[in-house]
Amino acid sequence: MPASLLDFLAGGLLQAGFGTLAIYFLVATQLTIFSVTLYLHRSMAHRSVDFHPAVAHVFRFWTWLTTSMITREWAAIHRKHHAKCETEEDPHSPQVKGIKTVFWRGVELYREARSDRESIEKYGKGCPDDWIERHLYTPHATMGPTLLLFISFALFGFAGVAIWAIQMAWIPFWAAGVVNGLGHWWGYRNFESADTSTNLTPWGVWIGGEELHNNHHAFPSSAKFALRRFEFDIGWATIRTFEKLRLAKVLRVAPTLDVRPNIAMPDGETLKALLAIRFQAMTDFYRNVTLPTLREGRDTLPRAMRKGLADGGRWLDDGKRARLQAWLAERPKMATLAEYRHRLAQVLDDRSYDAQATLQRLHAWCTEAEASGIHSLQAFSARLKGYALAPARR
Repeated sequence: MPASLLDFLAGGLLQAGFGTLAIYFLVATQLTIFSVTLYLHRSMAHRSVDFHPAVAHVFRFWTWLTTSMITREWAAIHRKHHAKCETEEDPHSPQVKGIKTVFWRGVELYREARSDRESIEKYGKGCPDDWIERHLYTPHATMGPTLLLFISFALFGFAGVAIWAIQMAWIPFWAAGVVNGLGHWWGYRNFESADTSTNLTPWGVWIGGEELHNNHHAFPSSAKFALRRFEFDIGWATIRTFEKLRLAKVLRVAPTLDVRPNIAMPDGETLKALLAIRFQAMTDFYRNVTLPTLREGRDTLPRAMRKGLADGGRWLDDGKRARLQAWLAERPKMATLAEYRHRLAQVLDDRSYDAQATLQRLHAWCTEAEASGIHSLQAFSARLKGYALAPARR
């Protein structure tokens, strides 16, 4: 216990040393990260996992105490991000608002999105609306961090105030800045999704697995973000632990691709798989058709132009898109492959819900691909026809 007022101001009731303060800080900030990724993100926004009510409420209380974020608002803003990704309506797209704005002013963008009450009502359905939400967490959201400030000061003195200040910046920096900003700007991509999402690192540890952002955008409703053997998602490991303790129920994980041999033409299984994992098909096309042909010609392209070949030039500015078209015009084989990629994307993006018509278009695409005389395209078509969904596994 502190011997004097000065001792109390310096070290609070606990008079904790640096090591204790560091441990408290790491535990508290990581619990905040887990509350966001497991509860707000995977459970509330995407409904991929359900937690035991007691666990869910601990997460909800901790987000109120440490962030002042309201569950319904957070879920609504995130759902809108997926629904309107990389458009003018996206609450935090670096492609639209600029990387510096999203990285450094993510909190301002979040507050701006909160003020759009029509979107909150539209995208925020299904979130908690119980007595404590209506009477405490929502109307008194800022009370949580205020209470935390007093607790931190009482326990640790002025050192606790410093820790509290860093805690207040933790989610705005890592979630709003790093994940929403760098996660759509820099990193590697497993899937040619219809946005610019990237994986920041294959080991999702520091920010709860959110580092695997491209995987998440490819399969938003999956509770598991790590999708390749060398990847690790600490959030998923935590969910599995809760599941073994019967404190969580996994509702959805990303489907797994199976490739059946010797399928003469695309069938219902093929179509079902393609609709579920269409980004995998576009990724396979780039890796197994476009890249080998590019290497055959020993052509070198700037990174942005190579990405343009992978995504059809969707994110190139007008100047770079014109240069890519001029480059393709001088290389008929690459231009042919770009056209086949575009047509396949159109088939997979078809929203007519007429499965038979989509299957007929896919038949025609495969028939023409196999008559093209381009070996890599023929091999890809043969593989594509055998696509199927593998039995669910974890």
